[in-house]
Amino acid sequence: MSEITVRALSRSDRPSWETHWTAYLAFYEQDLEPAVTDGIFERLRAPGSHSAFVAVSDGAVIGFVHYLFHDSTWSLQKVCYLEDLYVSASARGSGAGRKLIEAVYEAADNEPGASGKVYWHTDQDNKRAQLLYDRIGELSDSIRYVRR
Repeated sequence: MSEITVRALSRSDRPSWETHWTAYLAFYEQDLEPAVTDGIFERLRAPGSHSAFVAVSDGAVIGFVHYLFHDSTWSLQKVCYLEDLYVSASARGSGAGRKLIEAVYEAADNEPGASGKVYWHTDQDNKRAQLLYDRIGELSDSIRYVRR
């Protein structure tokens, strides 16, 4: 695999992004209506909403990260939620995941009115991802609940 670069998601990335998005959803056992995927892609391209980077190697998209800034009741500055991160199975271990997270860190540091704080979640059994997260982040004591 050649050098990995990270750049903003572009409209022309739609076919490869959707291939990876579908694999990401399958990993989390999610099935979304096509209209939701269409809306998500448009939201990722709209200013003031979600944002996205893609990792590219040899001219091909090999992964993505989605993130957004939001207000917090614990700060007057915005915080950044890294919502989705995916790297294709063939590119895992290449450094693409780290580069995508670091791109979000940089975006958080440069976002006007933001604190630079970045947080994310993963499933307890996603051990492979946690190997990276343990090196690039800090595990919090928080426990996440969801509505039944």
